[in-house]
Amino acid sequence: MKNKHYSLNPRALVTGGAGFLGSHLCERLIKEEFDVICLDNFFTGQKRNIAHLIGSPYFDLIRHDVTFPYYAEIDQIYNFACPASPPHYQYDPVQTTKTSVHGAINMLGLAKRTRARILQASTSEVYGDPSVHPQVESYWGNVNSIGIRSCYDEGKRCAETLFFDYYRQNRVEIKVVRIFNTYGPRMHPNDGRVVSNFIMQALRGDDITIYGDGRQTRSFCYVDDLIDAIFLMMHSHAAFTGPVNIGNPGEFSMLELAEKILSLTGGSSKIVFHPLPQDDPRQRRPDIALAESELNWTPRVTLDEGLRETIAYFRRLSQ
Repeated sequence: MKNKHYSLNPRALVTGGAGFLGSHLCERLIKEEFDVICLDNFFTGQKRNIAHLIGSPYFDLIRHDVTFPYYAEIDQIYNFACPASPPHYQYDPVQTTKTSVHGAINMLGLAKRTRARILQASTSEVYGDPSVHPQVESYWGNVNSIGIRSCYDEGKRCAETLFFDYYRQNRVEIKVVRIFNTYGPRMHPNDGRVVSNFIMQALRGDDITIYGDGRQTRSFCYVDDLIDAIFLMMHSHAAFTGPVNIGNPGEFSMLELAEKILSLTGGSSKIVFHPLPQDDPRQRRPDIALAESELNWTPRVTLDEGLRETIAYFRRLSQ
């Protein structure tokens, strides 16, 4: 991609760059010799995620809320800003929707002005509680527009709409990825997502809480695999806009996940069951044929391997 600046390195902007995924992306971009601007308002992002990058001449950390415009000269924009776990996005649902929608408008406006290529971190939640399994990109989804998860689900769906309208109307170069459940080091220990919940409960010796009967399924993609796919997508040929599913097609029930984590931690926690929350999907697994064909990407890290790394990270946090 042509560099429009005096710097020898291309410049990348990562919104939500101090978050779980954003921090890994910032790290990868610096390794690939990008100058990185990390924007975060620290609602869910944490400085410890990017502390090792501060001081690098190729990294700038700026406290900023993407619901307000931001101005810089940029070659690439990675729009990752948005709380992604139910407890966090339901804490302030109006702000969650504003982050997805206003944030997309502001970043797309910046991309239009600077002629930057922009990537949207969308989500498997756009499929809702799917009636098609596994989920393919052509499936339009089954989403409750007025439920307690709607601020996130519909916010991300609207952001996708905005991306494609800017592409059609203004010829902005876009890339859209739909991220399925991702886990790994730097997850927030209290983010309410199932992997971090189960690991923290097992390490503390607390009951492991399963919502529903434990038969509902998810796929789990290790963060390193995801970041590989993000980088490949941003640098794919311009005509390939996506949306493209990024996730691990291995499918596990909540009960299987809990039992794996108990085994890997050596814990003795009991598994207890609670009522299933409203609109919680019964099954979720990506069809990744498009990512395999267009990006030559497939996940490599097994669930057991990734869980070992994640458990080791949470052990260090609790010491």
